[in-house]
Amino acid sequence: MKILVVVDMQNDFLTGPLGTPEARAIIPKVLEKIKGFDGMVLATRDTHRENYLSTMEGQNLPVVHCVKGTVGWALYREIERTLVTPPVEKCTFGSVELGQLLSSYNKIKPITEVTLVGVCTDICVISNALLIKSFLPEARIAVDASCCAGSTPEKHRLALDAMRPCQIVIENEN
Repeated sequence: MKILVVVDMQNDFLTGPLGTPEARAIIPKVLEKIKGFDGMVLATRDTHRENYLSTMEGQNLPVVHCVKGTVGWALYREIERTLVTPPVEKCTFGSVELGQLLSSYNKIKPITEVTLVGVCTDICVISNALLIKSFLPEARIAVDASCCAGSTPEKHRLALDAMRPCQIVIENEN
């Protein structure tokens, strides 16, 4: 079984306070990837509470974002419309719940490949790629670089370089 994981394609990361031109530029590519994918599509949704600034993450990244129930927390509308299953909410960079979900699917029907797309390459994409590799060590784990954007272009490239030695396959790197 093949799985596509769409990481945090939410308004706050695309058009909101943490949005970048690079993140906005991948929207059509991510939509095309989802629509053409032959397998199961899952998504994650970064989810924070009103107390975000008092959390460890908030102290290190003092930009309120993805507060549950806000417009910024919502997945980009066109992407959300393509999903069959509700997104996995996560309150931190990597989603243990996603790893557990994939592990349970793997017991029913072996997962041969997981491909990740989304934002931010250097924070949540890399965290989830490594986490999934731990849960599914025999599956091919890939990141489609053309469908990802980092917090900066340089950090995007650094994250891709960091994933290679951990046996994460980097696809469509320009």
